[in-house]
Amino acid sequence: MPDTDVAEPFPDLLRTQIRHGFTAAQQYLAAAVYLDSNRLPQLAEYCYGKSGENRAHALRMVQYLLDRDLDVRVEGLNEVQSTFESPRAAIAHLLESERTTAAQITALAGAARTSGDYLGERFIQWFLKEQVADVAGMTTLLTVVDRAAGDLFDVEDFISRELRTTPRADVTAPKMAGAAKN
Repeated sequence: MPDTDVAEPFPDLLRTQIRHGFTAAQQYLAAAVYLDSNRLPQLAEYCYGKSGENRAHALRMVQYLLDRDLDVRVEGLNEVQSTFESPRAAIAHLLESERTTAAQITALAGAARTSGDYLGERFIQWFLKEQVADVAGMTTLLTVVDRAAGDLFDVEDFISRELRTTPRADVTAPKMAGAAKN
């Protein structure tokens, strides 16, 4: 069993990431409300969905700590931006948030590996895969917004056509706190 001083950084970083995850969920919610108020229902719906995903990611981390019998704390949120100068600015802000989250998840993976926490390293692999997809998706969305050159109806059409898929259950996803137990 690894020395507890060495193994501690991963759980500590994971606790911090839970706060970041709930903050990201709230940031997507704030952007969704902004986009909804600007009568962009497809962009808003996309962001409402991403808010739920981020909340679910944080709850997966909570469940992991519970399963490992480690201390769990749900604390306050970081600052959330709720006004934007334009829909493009909202999407650009969300992309930066995803890039920050990707760096945080990468640091978590590194901490788990460095401390010899193989269970933590295995757990965080799913989140690394998710972050690659999330950064790519927001990069694509910002590119589409830029190419639309102000015609947000084209962006709405793109989302309706390309990003509206029925979510499939990911059987590889870690279980989520509060989800029905099998």
